[in-house]
Amino acid sequence: MDDAVGRIQDQWRRQRPDLDVSSVGVVGRVLRLTALLKQVNETALAEDGVTGAEFEVLSALRRAGGGLRPSELTRETLSSGAATTKRLTRLESLGLISRATSARDRREVDVRLTEEGYELIDRLFPEQVVRERGVLDALTEDEMARLGTLLAKALAGVERTLG
Repeated sequence: MDDAVGRIQDQWRRQRPDLDVSSVGVVGRVLRLTALLKQVNETALAEDGVTGAEFEVLSALRRAGGGLRPSELTRETLSSGAATTKRLTRLESLGLISRATSARDRREVDVRLTEEGYELIDRLFPEQVVRERGVLDALTEDEMARLGTLLAKALAGVERTLG
């Protein structure tokens, strides 16, 4: 394929013909797509004063349909505990989340969306879906489904390894 990753792959083939660099074509494109999508999303989200990482926290809370503990948010967003704490502090200062002692265990904290948090994520998420769909416009519905299945298979292997 004639794109940046294809050129990189060709360069490696010339420099190291002894190596099978076929994975570079897949992994390189996934990483490049991720980086470009992150740029697009960060720019769009900045207009509303949140980062991509903060958007992920808001999304996790919205999907959960209720409160989550900070440790659950850390797992959901693949973040460190320190990064989660920093994001929660900022989102709370923006009035988008609240933290309260858990009814289940007084030693734990439940994080919940505020009304403003619900309103923001319910506006931002549909915009996110439109941006993501735009990236995939070159694919047919069948191609998108196949790609999703193949990526899920690859991801499951990585998650088992790290798991």
